[in-house]
Amino acid sequence: MSAAHTPDDRRTPDDPDDPHTRDDDPGRALDRAKLLAARYTAAEARPYLASALYALTVVPTRRVRTMAVDRHWRCYVAPAFVDATGVEELAGVWIHEAAHLLRDHHRRAERLPAADQRDPLRINIAQDCEINDDLLADGLRLPEGRMEPRLFGLPTGGLFEQYLPGVPATPVLALDCGSGAHGVPAPWDLGANSPLAGRLDPVEAEALRRRTAEAIRAHQRARGSVPGGWRRWAEQTLEPVVDWRRALTGAVREAVAWAGGAVDYTYRRPSRRTPALGGRVVLPSLRRPLPRVAVVVDTSGSMGEDDLAAALAEITGVLREVGIGGNRVAVLACDADVQAVARVSAVDQVELAGGGGTDMTVGIRAALDAPEPPQIVVVLTDGFTPWPAEPVTCRLIAALIGPDAPEPPAWAETVRIVPDARA
Repeated sequence: MSAAHTPDDRRTPDDPDDPHTRDDDPGRALDRAKLLAARYTAAEARPYLASALYALTVVPTRRVRTMAVDRHWRCYVAPAFVDATGVEELAGVWIHEAAHLLRDHHRRAERLPAADQRDPLRINIAQDCEINDDLLADGLRLPEGRMEPRLFGLPTGGLFEQYLPGVPATPVLALDCGSGAHGVPAPWDLGANSPLAGRLDPVEAEALRRRTAEAIRAHQRARGSVPGGWRRWAEQTLEPVVDWRRALTGAVREAVAWAGGAVDYTYRRPSRRTPALGGRVVLPSLRRPLPRVAVVVDTSGSMGEDDLAAALAEITGVLREVGIGGNRVAVLACDADVQAVARVSAVDQVELAGGGGTDMTVGIRAALDAPEPPQIVVVLTDGFTPWPAEPVTCRLIAALIGPDAPEPPAWAETVRIVPDARA
């Protein structure tokens, strides 16, 4: 297929009356042969990105300074930029723009705090830093004026969310990679239903991301030559790791809300309607009790001390925020050697003990046999332990530390704590 008869030409007619294809200089038109030669160069050099590169629909426009993308996988291209840029640099820009969409930058930007979202071009700069350090380390050529972490005194290899605090307010000459990067609609965006150019819907885009990730994994296994940034992205795409802190916090909060919903009537505090009855009848008031929580800790030698400490801190922080503390929280440390249970009053009193296997059932039973049993039990363990044969009489959250922890019973709520996991 020649460059003059690509899918892009069929989907994006060069209509001289269309503001996206019209140029103030009638003699200047998009050099498609050069642009598509650059895409071919990029796909030949990085074949695992070929599907993503060829999924982009070209939209010529003078409204952008260089190249930009929207969330529908349209690539807006300035004819003057193509004329002024070499094929090798254009190939690098092709990969740069595809990377914004593959890394789902626009949806990640929508999850930022509202204060950060007010400056989309600052977000764009941080995103460019995330992409460009990988591309330059891979030996790709990019035009002058590119954004890199070193310009802001930042380390390489980070995500844009990590770079954002170190990026100043938008410079006057900041480039705009479009809504496919920072998520904010740009003046040149065609929109979801434009007849002028094809688009990918979110389901197709997600399938393309997974296909690209699988191609990266296959290329790495066959040749072992995929850059580290793309390898990490592919592994996270194919095997996404949930931020365990967020998951654990959500599970504990939800359990506390569930237990606190068990309202009951009490005469210790009469209803506010009682005076209206002239004292002849005393009405009870509704009481929403604070639940009791037991944290059962596996102190066997196989437990990672740093991960265990982090999980304990996360749990106690959540309980403190919801107003549960003091004698309403019991921490039980199960010794691996003798399967004894030591009841302590604070998490900093928990000590790891060396030894072999353990039985967390002992700690769970000890918690439930207390004079005032808990409504919530959180078990911190590496998972290599027996569990109660039947569901217990409370909410039980199994916080499994380590990527290889075996599954607990189906009736237990499970949160996997993976070291150094990033959302």
